[in-house]
Amino acid sequence: MTRLSEIDERDFLEDENDFPDVKADSLDDSMEDGEEGKLYEQYHIVADKGQTLLRIDKFLTSHIAGISRNRIQDAADEGLILVAGKPVKSNYRVKPLDVISVMVPYKPLDTEVVPEDIPLDIIYEDSDLLMVNKPAGMVVHPGHGNFSGTLVNALVWHFRDNPQFPADDPRPGLVHRIDKDTSGLLVVAKNPRAKTHLAAQFFNKTSQRAYQALVWGNFEEDSGRIDIPIGRSRNDRLQMTVYPEGGEGSKSAVTNWRVLERFGYVTLVECRLETGRTHQIRVHMKYIGHPLFNDARYGGNEILKGTRFAKYKQFIDNCFEVCPRQALHAKTLGFTHPTTGKELFFDSELPQDMQQLLEKWRKYISARPDTEE
Repeated sequence: MTRLSEIDERDFLEDENDFPDVKADSLDDSMEDGEEGKLYEQYHIVADKGQTLLRIDKFLTSHIAGISRNRIQDAADEGLILVAGKPVKSNYRVKPLDVISVMVPYKPLDTEVVPEDIPLDIIYEDSDLLMVNKPAGMVVHPGHGNFSGTLVNALVWHFRDNPQFPADDPRPGLVHRIDKDTSGLLVVAKNPRAKTHLAAQFFNKTSQRAYQALVWGNFEEDSGRIDIPIGRSRNDRLQMTVYPEGGEGSKSAVTNWRVLERFGYVTLVECRLETGRTHQIRVHMKYIGHPLFNDARYGGNEILKGTRFAKYKQFIDNCFEVCPRQALHAKTLGFTHPTTGKELFFDSELPQDMQQLLEKWRKYISARPDTEE
């Protein structure tokens, strides 16, 4: 079995997840004068097996959102960039399977996860794991600008009497994530052994994940496969983009899609993931000309298909109000139970906002004159 220490945290924890709101000063130059505080690991990254030799400052700028190369170099000069536990300079060349840590002198308030009594939509729970249906708008774990109201805050409260649940872990129980504005299923491990087992399944791509998304445009075919590497955009560090030729810190990404329902100007599709890269579905669908409906980050919050009639524009505006986020839902999730070895499979209904959105489109299409362009 793959050990958790061998797994690049970003390979499973950043599954379709918004980047944390990391600012350039999140890598502090040094501790305050006279302070002899403990250094804490802010990022833990394990290089891929196929990683080519690359300067660590360039490598880290492609793996950490919102951090400049100069800031990484300053952190290295302060001894805050470690490889296998030892400080390295910014010109160190990353090799396959290098274990890289970025350290920061946190203050206690910055790292403490405060338990919060936030209702959870739990669809299954046993002694090893919990399945939760995350609503759109909920951040998965605390980060810069989001220290409360997150799923992790709710989990720490829910498991407050469970000594096996590592509440002091910045990402307790998490083996994958989804975007703040994406709804759907997440599995949470309740003990270290279950977390290791489940994380290995996501890393080895043996878990089964299917999403439903409303995207702009019609498709000529009923199904397809997108096999295009994804990496961070050089122009906008909060976006991902495709790298058809690979390189630039990109990673392989494969999405299988099939049409579920056609509305002419938009289409409901199912997307099954073979990999779990950050914003994978959103980036892949944009690449093939079908951005997610109302996806502001990737250009889906404008009218991309349809008529020029004012009535149509008003209809789209109404749709955006009904579903004020990217129309994406993590609908099904399957994996092997970490203790029993039994194959588990979970399904969830589309949330109310997406159901209402689809119903509006059904009514619009049924009432549309055949002569309308």
